[in-house]
Amino acid sequence: MTNLLFWLAAACALAYLPLSPRPASVLRTVLKTASVAFLALIAFLSGGATLLVVALGLCAVGDALLSRESDTTFMAGIGAFATGHIAYIALFLTHPSSNFDLILERPGYFWSLLILGIVAATLLTPRAGELRLPVLLYIPIILGMGVAVLSLPETGMLRWALPAALAFIASDLVLATEKFLLPQDHPALKLTPYLVWPLYWAAQAGLLIAFT
Repeated sequence: MTNLLFWLAAACALAYLPLSPRPASVLRTVLKTASVAFLALIAFLSGGATLLVVALGLCAVGDALLSRESDTTFMAGIGAFATGHIAYIALFLTHPSSNFDLILERPGYFWSLLILGIVAATLLTPRAGELRLPVLLYIPIILGMGVAVLSLPETGMLRWALPAALAFIASDLVLATEKFLLPQDHPALKLTPYLVWPLYWAAQAGLLIAFT
């Protein structure tokens, strides 16, 4: 059953990819939401940690909201994703194999994430307009997930957690660049949707694999 659900999730994700740069539609919303909702269902049926199910479920809600592409749903979507990231942070830090000392043993990752947060806040805050506050609050949460995952050893299936978390951060950075930094006629906007979605879905699938 779970294998079938995973392939259904992957099929929805693949079907959504060519729709990602197109205007909002019911089909677009259904495919985007189902791509991660199926992963949440897999986590639940597999007896995965409650925090994993919650994180994936909240991200699926965030996908549904962001697919509508209005400022109101964007803010609500950011809220859902921020809460999902907090659930992921709790999942990483409460895992039996979690060890805070491992974070200190990877200073390159830690300081890179810190500098990235400062640069992102400096660039995005002046350009986010009315969304300035939620964007400013979101940055330390998503990067906090990147720091928290460093507490996990790179052994067994947990080895997928770090690359998945980094892919998640990368997808959010590309999305923020797309929405706030690039002018509407910039040629890169033809490519960014095809970067954001594969990075994002691969991140969610990778985290599911790491923790089930």
